[in-house]
Amino acid sequence: MDTFQVNCHKPDNDDPDRRLQGLGGKGKTQWYRGIDMLIELIESGDKFWTTDEKGKSVWIEVHSRNGRKYLKTESDGIEPNNLLALPHCP
Repeated sequence: MDTFQVNCHKPDNDDPDRRLQGLGGKGKTQWYRGIDMLIELIESGDKFWTTDEKGKSVWIEVHSRNGRKYLKTESDGIEPNNLLALPHCP
């Protein structure tokens, strides 16, 4: 089980429900993972976190709606959306 800090996102501009294509971050090297791989990793025990607009660390979690899995932070529920507020990944 590993822990990773997320500091960028790649939006899916063609998807009307604003599902992310993936997330990325910096550790020893820059990394990027697609949304389905991230969901698998989180469900397998890896942990991902980012910071909200106030600088508070928040965990990224897998949720499901209408049978479709997606990611959100534990403090989502009040705008802005923490993941969509991150800068775009290169």
